Amino acid sequence: MEIFNNINKNIEYLENIFEDCGDVVKRKIPVGQNKESSIYVIYIDDMVNRETIESTVLENLMINIRIAPPDRDITNDNGMEILTDGGITTADLKECDNMEDAVDEVLVGNTAVFFDNSSRAIIISSKGFPKRSVDKPDTEAVVQGPQEAFTESVRTNTVLVRRRIKTPLLKCKSLKLGKKTKTDIALMYIEGTVKNSLLNSITKKLNKIKSLDVLDSGYVEQMIEENKYSPFPQVQMTERPDKTASALLEGRVAVIVDTSPFVLLLPTVLACFYQSSEDYYERWEIMSFIRIIRYVCGFFSFSLPALYIAITLFHPSMIPTDLALKISGSRAPVPINTVFEVVLLEVVFEALREAGIRLPQAIGSTLGIVGGIIIGQAAVEAGLVSPMVVIIVSLTGICSFAIPNISLVSAFRLLKYFMILLSSIFGMLGFAVGVFMVLTHLCSLKSFGKAYVSPFNSQSFKSAFQDTVFRFPLDKMKESSYKEE
Repeated sequence: MEIFNNINKNIEYLENIFEDCGDVVKRKIPVGQNKESSIYVIYIDDMVNRETIESTVLENLMINIRIAPPDRDITNDNGMEILTDGGITTADLKECDNMEDAVDEVLVGNTAVFFDNSSRAIIISSKGFPKRSVDKPDTEAVVQGPQEAFTESVRTNTVLVRRRIKTPLLKCKSLKLGKKTKTDIALMYIEGTVKNSLLNSITKKLNKIKSLDVLDSGYVEQMIEENKYSPFPQVQMTERPDKTASALLEGRVAVIVDTSPFVLLLPTVLACFYQSSEDYYERWEIMSFIRIIRYVCGFFSFSLPALYIAITLFHPSMIPTDLALKISGSRAPVPINTVFEVVLLEVVFEALREAGIRLPQAIGSTLGIVGGIIIGQAAVEAGLVSPMVVIIVSLTGICSFAIPNISLVSAFRLLKYFMILLSSIFGMLGFAVGVFMVLTHLCSLKSFGKAYVSPFNSQSFKSAFQDTVFRFPLDKMKESSYKEE
């Protein structure tokens, strides 16, 4: 709807739109030497920079404009001209002729100024809403490397990326998602490095969900992933600007969502979830060894309980005699089946982990350690579980902590029970079938046209392992396969 020429009609419309909105500041200011004209200023309190509003807008409107030179007195005909020529001194100033657009600008923290007998409004950039300062990363902490993490402000996040990539080829395309939320989205990529087909595919998917309200980057992740029934994450989330910059240099695309401290990186492959920013800040020999440990821990984080069940129940002959006797002796006072014993402890472990996350940090860490020790020891002494099962469940949990990505850990936590089910019914055959099904599923996944198991499907050993299980020296690594060819 176009803005009315009559300021009173504009005021009436805005009063109806912002009815029962006590945080919206509305002020009508008479201007001109005879005070024949009026200016209407509207903004949302605490979403604007008060200093900008008071010194740049209100002061100029009430002093410079009201006491205009005699030869340029404000009238209904020249008010907009005087305002834009010097009545308001701010770098970011634009005109608007649509009422819905003006309302949207007010809702994002800008100030709208309406003038009598004018069908245009002036939009002043005055955003200054409260935001968290740049802090250390919580979920991707490193010993060596930058200690900065993204915040909930989309502009702060784009600045953190631009600090690391100082080239005009770094583009930042702006979008809005949601009919009600109108969430700002920044699509960052390096022109000439990213594949055009990838960029077009991502833009097309985002345009498809434009009408869906978005509150966090997790919403976008679930809406754009290709296989929505897979437990494996097909979009990488990170809170680290250095990891985002590295991904952009490889030819990937970053999707930054306002109000979310996590950035989406597209496309992604399985190997990305085993990598940490610290891998590239330490010597390659050390980090190659660490990566091997991560991959081994990743496998055992979903297979160790199932492997224990399959061997002890169906193939005890595979265990050395002395160890088999000890396991059998420790299980003698336990009244429940091995399968239920493992599942019970796994569920208790999951409950402890979840409780540790929800409680305050100081209490949560204590609960996870002390609670696990006390409950485990009490259960063994009471004869409810065997010591070996406590060890197996504890090792499984430790293995999951070695994986640097929480999304992949969550997938393995779910697969663990699927593997337990197969092993408890079919033994080692069920275990082997379960592993085969997981591998087959991984091979079937794609992330925006990129094979999920890439580069393991490469025929070249160097391409397959230079930055996956191993980390070759930086000067020996080939160009990324994400880049435009």
